[in-house]
Amino acid sequence: MDLNYFQTFREVALRQSFTKAAEELGYAQSSVTTQIQKLEKIYQVKLFERYNNNKIRLTSAGEELFKLSGQLLEIYEHSQEKLTKQGGGSLTIATMDSLASYFLPVPIQTTRKQYPELGIRLQTDREDLILQKVREGEADVGLILANASPETGLQWITIREEPLVLIVNSDHPLAAKSKVVLSDLADEEWIMPEDSCNYRQLLEKVLRTNGIAYKVGLELGSPEAIKRSIMAGSGISLLPQMTARDEIRRRELTVLPLEHTEFTLEIQLVIHTRKWISHALHQFIANLGAKESEWLTARAGN
Repeated sequence: MDLNYFQTFREVALRQSFTKAAEELGYAQSSVTTQIQKLEKIYQVKLFERYNNNKIRLTSAGEELFKLSGQLLEIYEHSQEKLTKQGGGSLTIATMDSLASYFLPVPIQTTRKQYPELGIRLQTDREDLILQKVREGEADVGLILANASPETGLQWITIREEPLVLIVNSDHPLAAKSKVVLSDLADEEWIMPEDSCNYRQLLEKVLRTNGIAYKVGLELGSPEAIKRSIMAGSGISLLPQMTARDEIRRRELTVLPLEHTEFTLEIQLVIHTRKWISHALHQFIANLGAKESEWLTARAGN
């Protein structure tokens, strides 16, 4: 049985509303309803009485479970705390491929040294699915390249700003220019990440807004594939600077000298506002470079 069911049950009971509980927890209302139905099936009792005016109240069985669930969750939190201090438990991180490859290895390995018994799972996915995993409790935290969102139920912690760079093969005609403007990009062939990628969406928005015609010659699923394709031939791409830093240093790729204020994103840590912060998770967030005073203050205000 998922202990989150008990937390959901208590929120519904306290707020006397499935809708308000869903808003507080950041779940879809259908998810709240499903969790309560599963509890009722497990215990083979009705936990709530429902009225025609959409009001609900606990049944006698529900009142008893409300008392017991509070004790159970408290014991569970204490057990988590004790196990975390001993270095056990697990941490599930949902993130993008670029961050998994080029940003997370160092903070993850640092955390592993500090908590040798901690099991860390890294799951790569699209941005929308990363956020869904955090909302539904499938991942402890999410890491994406984006700008902060006011989405209810999620806390967005800015780790740092990440520049986006236009990269080409050193033999590309634009590589010799001392300055590049947007109009120089007209009718160029692009090697793009998949269309769900947020920095591709940012690039296409800038090009369309400024009336710059473009064509997509290749669409590839990873920064590594994009870089190798450009080094092997022609084309332009926009990538986070961290993904191409080594190739740029070795002069295998050239950064076009285009200054544009919109070509930047932020590395954002996303965490559910009601997520319990273990010692290991707290240390992992610190290892990412988040300013503790800022994110803890923001969390206290949620």
